[in-house]
Amino acid sequence: MAKAARNTKKYINNTGSSGSKATTSNTNGNTVFKFNTDLGQHILKNPLIAQAIVDKAELRTSDTVLEIGPGTGNLTMKIIQCNIKKLICVEYDPRMASELLKRIKSEAPEFLAQNRVEIIIADFAKIDMKLLKNVDVCISNTPYQISSIITFRLLAIEPKPPRISVLMFQREFALRLVAKPGEQLYSRLSCNVQLYANTKHVMKVDKNNFKPPPKVESSIIKLEPKIKQMQQGQLPPMDQFDGLLRIAFNRKNKTLNSNFNNKNVIELLKKNYIIGKVSNNNGENMDLDITYDFIRDLVLDILSQCDMQDKRAQKLSELDFLKLLLKFMENGIYFS
Repeated sequence: MAKAARNTKKYINNTGSSGSKATTSNTNGNTVFKFNTDLGQHILKNPLIAQAIVDKAELRTSDTVLEIGPGTGNLTMKIIQCNIKKLICVEYDPRMASELLKRIKSEAPEFLAQNRVEIIIADFAKIDMKLLKNVDVCISNTPYQISSIITFRLLAIEPKPPRISVLMFQREFALRLVAKPGEQLYSRLSCNVQLYANTKHVMKVDKNNFKPPPKVESSIIKLEPKIKQMQQGQLPPMDQFDGLLRIAFNRKNKTLNSNFNNKNVIELLKKNYIIGKVSNNNGENMDLDITYDFIRDLVLDILSQCDMQDKRAQKLSELDFLKLLLKFMENGIYFS
């Protein structure tokens, strides 16, 4: 769970030059420096769980694999043993990157010599995603502080996201990802992710499987993006869908009619409506007399047409919200 640096700093390839001071490691490849738990550095030490994670990734020899937060390489070495085409590791801590490089040199020198591994010292939350455009699979003992960021950045990789991501998360976050409508943990996060990917809870992981142990329990999640639907334009832009969900889940146990019939919400949608009209008219001046009442009536009418005015977000699926969003957009109502 070693955190993946705030900006891309440097690259380490088969030359072994990282520009950072090397740290000492014992003969088993375990670091002796103190782990920084503030950066999410909880190293997965159970080799059986590491192997289970790699097995669930269904790796192929033609794959380019992304590992976020590789730490000292317990998962990394399992990945390399699958004889993949290339491995890209994104690591926050230069100390960890140095240890990882030494371990790969020691245990898989031929993989390094063939230039099949790249270690990027960077913060995954801010890395240029163009560097990852050819990734086929992602595996991560995820830094829990950036779980949501990692999830949505992976789904947004262009021209297509990794076909499979196997990710370690804090258990509550993981359970929210797979929660279904009507369940207690079902939320905006659940709905957002499930529109763009199939989600599966793989297994629970006890905190004693980490060094040092985190304060919370963990779970492994498998994400399989709906790549074909994305590429065929069957799914809306993520910002539009999330904008709709922000309003709907603001008070998830209130009716949609109540959440949308709100002054701030209507004013926002009015502003977006006007921007959309001007944009569709190639930016030319238009005589727009769009009133608050017009937008409010339009919004409430759309909810009524979709038979959702009295529904609650907590009970609606991602497909229900997709239907609603498409109806809004058809009538010029946008959410970002």
